[in-house]
Amino acid sequence: MTVESHLDELKLVVPSPVQEIHDERLERHGVRLLLKRDDLIHTDIPGNKWRKLKYNLKDAEAAGQTKLLTFGGAYSNHIRAVAAAGYYFGFETVGVIRGEEHLPHNPILAYAATRGMTLAYIDRDRYRIKTSDEVLGPLHERFGEFFLVPEGGSNAAAVRGVAELPAEIDFPYDVLCAPVGTGGTLAGLACAVPSGVRVLGFSSLKGGAFLADDVRGLQGVAGQVTDNWDLQLDYHFGGFARRPAELREFAQDFEVRHGVDLELTYVAKMLAGIVDMVSMRQFPSGSVIVAVVTGPPEA
Repeated sequence: MTVESHLDELKLVVPSPVQEIHDERLERHGVRLLLKRDDLIHTDIPGNKWRKLKYNLKDAEAAGQTKLLTFGGAYSNHIRAVAAAGYYFGFETVGVIRGEEHLPHNPILAYAATRGMTLAYIDRDRYRIKTSDEVLGPLHERFGEFFLVPEGGSNAAAVRGVAELPAEIDFPYDVLCAPVGTGGTLAGLACAVPSGVRVLGFSSLKGGAFLADDVRGLQGVAGQVTDNWDLQLDYHFGGFARRPAELREFAQDFEVRHGVDLELTYVAKMLAGIVDMVSMRQFPSGSVIVAVVTGPPEA
């Protein structure tokens, strides 16, 4: 069976639904907020994970490869998504994990293993040069031929997949917001929004200014460099995977207000940033903001 035939079986929710949020903190400033609920695309391959993997899977198939190899930390949702994609689309998968193995596995690695992913581990020094021949050579010797999916899934194929999202929004809007981890989602969205729409990425990383070069680089390899986007660096809440009480309180309050349980590493930070920026009148009255919910809350 081909990737395309598996798509019919998987019953993906695409286009993903849009949900308007009625919140007095925004409405008093004349701002509308709508959520693009990509977290509902699929239980196991949700949100931007699916959009970034879609064309990687097709490229692997076109290259005649039957094995996917990728990299990630022990709590990487990307590792989980690649394992799920391999299971559903008939690829063998290898996840190369940063650091030493710890048993029992955490829920993400345990899930990956149940989906047939082979887990391998490399030390942090070698992980920093993971795309070098020094690291990839021994991996080829150990696992044979494989299709390399980069950490976080961000490459030209990912940009192409994410770029399909704006066409699913069938109403006028002014700003499209998304969390940023490796830059692929921001790069793809900015390639495809209508003229006049600004794309605003919220970095989940402390000191994430370097991501601007990564976004431009990803757009470059995808063949379309744009200047219609900005990177917001002030809402990392202490750094990647940091979840201070302030952030948790915001997410809990948002769920009470709107019935949406927020993923904390990326999505809650973005939405907290949007609410704060609106309160500081950084969006003109009358603005329509669409925010991409890139993934579901942790299981």
